[in-house]
Amino acid sequence: MEPAYVTSSWPSLGMIWWRDLLRFSRDQSQIIGSLSRPLLWLLVLGFGLGSVVTSVGGLTYPEFLLPGIIGLNLLFASFLSAISIIWDREFGFLKEMLVAPISRTTIALGKALSGSTIAVLQGGLVLAFAPLVHVHLAWGHLLATLGLMALLAFACTSLGILVASRTTSFEGFGVISNLIIMPMFFLSGAMFPVDRLPSWLAVLVRLNPMTYGIDALRAALIGIHAFPVWFDIGFVAGFAALALWGAVWYFNRTS
Repeated sequence: MEPAYVTSSWPSLGMIWWRDLLRFSRDQSQIIGSLSRPLLWLLVLGFGLGSVVTSVGGLTYPEFLLPGIIGLNLLFASFLSAISIIWDREFGFLKEMLVAPISRTTIALGKALSGSTIAVLQGGLVLAFAPLVHVHLAWGHLLATLGLMALLAFACTSLGILVASRTTSFEGFGVISNLIIMPMFFLSGAMFPVDRLPSWLAVLVRLNPMTYGIDALRAALIGIHAFPVWFDIGFVAGFAALALWGAVWYFNRTS
């Protein structure tokens, strides 16, 4: 149940957002992981396969791969941030928030915003490697990229909260997360073009919201895309709204 007296949502939302950011800043393992992941995937895989795949749409393979690795960092960071719900439930802090005079919708939205911010910070670290693969961004393209990253991160974080609200253990969340993260990444077109796929694979790719998020990032970063950018943004925004609605509904029902 909601508390009988509910205070203004904005200060409470800001408190939840700031608390999660402080916890992230003190967790060196997350920061190290957000740096090592793009190094492994972009530099090792990009230049490794780049010796075989010489050109994709007129680009080198590392250039083509860069938006996909940004999406990978966003996806991992979003789901890892959602595990804070299980952590707070395990150690009692979530119960304290639930009996406080704030709505559960505010709690869920605060978690979604903090997770999105953390994911954008981690995804932004990948941009530091852009000059290594000869991708140079003008300020307009950089701002567009950051906006698209925020939208995709919000969608993925909301999905992570939806999963966390239905999971009661760290182990269960880890298993379910892997079952979601890896198929979403591999079926997103992050590692290969999506315009000449077998029909059965094309259907799976087109149902995946990550496909459109990475396609929009690719348009902003390197100027190529498989779908209209407005459709990419609309699809991701629609999925974000649906995921957030589901997260709030389950959070209100089960937390």
